[in-house]
Amino acid sequence: MKSPIDHLVRRALSSLNNSALSDGEIARALPWLNAEEFGLWFSMPPRDCRHSLQVHARFADLCPSASRDEHAAALLHDVGKISSGLGWTLRVIATVVGSRGARFSEYHNHAAIGAEMLQGISSSRTIELVAEKVDDEVSRALYSADNI
Repeated sequence: MKSPIDHLVRRALSSLNNSALSDGEIARALPWLNAEEFGLWFSMPPRDCRHSLQVHARFADLCPSASRDEHAAALLHDVGKISSGLGWTLRVIATVVGSRGARFSEYHNHAAIGAEMLQGISSSRTIELVAEKVDDEVSRALYSADNI
């Protein structure tokens, strides 16, 4: 069984690359997002977009009959992290020390913040999955896909 530390180290190392997204990476997200959702997705740091593409690929394998709205949630599951404004180093620290201070709290509350950001532009299904407010087969597949 993988330890929580192994998981955190893998996540930190996989997010080091923050170079611009390739056209191919962008093209992988486009079919699943409406124009407003794509704007939010593309506003995430490239490292977060890459992570969401990895999660989405695993999610698609775990849940092949998922709807467009559910695919959108896989791509947008971390969109709320934008609001914290934390870079790579501070995110690592926030993960270790928890919700201390406003910015670290925002980082840890990214699911609710992301759901708020999606109000009016996404379906209720996408929003409830991003908010982590549902417990069903699809939400468990999304959680599993995100658990790198």
